[in-house]
Amino acid sequence: MTPEFLFVGAVLLLIPLVMAFLSLTLKDSINRWANIIVGIVWIGLSLTDLPKYSTEPAAYAILLWLSGVVATALIVWYAWKSKQKA
Repeated sequence: MTPEFLFVGAVLLLIPLVMAFLSLTLKDSINRWANIIVGIVWIGLSLTDLPKYSTEPAAYAILLWLSGVVATALIVWYAWKSKQKA
């Protein structure tokens, strides 16, 4: 593992933490769009791991992957459906 690979992994792990913090500090409309955009990107990145889980199925890994995708999809769905406050 190279330092660059570890850095990218660390950044990917920090994204949900940063989004949780930003949801408390951003205005509603900006937070809504940030959740939609980052959520869609996150789901796209998660889907790139799908072939790995189909070739090497491990129940715990599939459960964690699937729960992450579902939770992110729900966040995007609720952000999309939420009414913007004026």
